[in-house]
Amino acid sequence: MIATKFLKNGIFASVFRETVDACYILPKRLASTAPQVEVFHVQDMKDFDERVKNSKVPVIVDFFATWCNPCRMLTPRIESVIAERKGEVILAKVDIDEHTDLALDYDIGSVPVLIAMKNGKVEDKLIGLQDTDKLRKFVDKVVKSK
Repeated sequence: MIATKFLKNGIFASVFRETVDACYILPKRLASTAPQVEVFHVQDMKDFDERVKNSKVPVIVDFFATWCNPCRMLTPRIESVIAERKGEVILAKVDIDEHTDLALDYDIGSVPVLIAMKNGKVEDKLIGLQDTDKLRKFVDKVVKSK
């Protein structure tokens, strides 16, 4: 759209001004409407121990692979469900190709797999692509369990 306006009127200043204005306005709008999701990618086994096993809040561990299409479809769904809980639960992402040791430790035979952990222990497990309602029940169960 900006390029079209530039070609039609040929005035660089107006295009530049519109572009700069958009740059100042757009991030403010995105920041105020974007859901706040606490998500992190596990870096190594020590990181997993510190941030997942020792977490004071429940953690949903998403075992995924970059080449896996169902994993890509699951990501926005689980992130939206986690965002609804507003900090009551955290999402940890584990790439099975980078962290095969973790995948083996948790008997991951296929992806995607979601594991709910609380106090360092596995509470529940979901295998495969799930709809949002099932994900919400899964997250609610781990958050509400004592």
